[in-house]
Amino acid sequence: MKTLYDVQQLLKKFGVYVYVGKRIWDIELMAIEIDHLYQAGVIDPKMYARVKLVLSHEHRIEAEHAREDAAHD
Repeated sequence: MKTLYDVQQLLKKFGVYVYVGKRIWDIELMAIEIDHLYQAGVIDPKMYARVKLVLSHEHRIEAEHAREDAAHD
């Protein structure tokens, strides 16, 4: 589990497809869905931790890009 694509593929295995239209919102919704899967006991703690790490990393990158874009406006 290293990329956002990997997270999307994991969610697909459980019939979860996320597309809100803005990447940062997609990441946030994926995090919520992963929380639900973990709480339901269908993913183990090790996988949950790896997925949350990937999502937090991707969220940080998107937030940084949004700040840079806002600074240029």
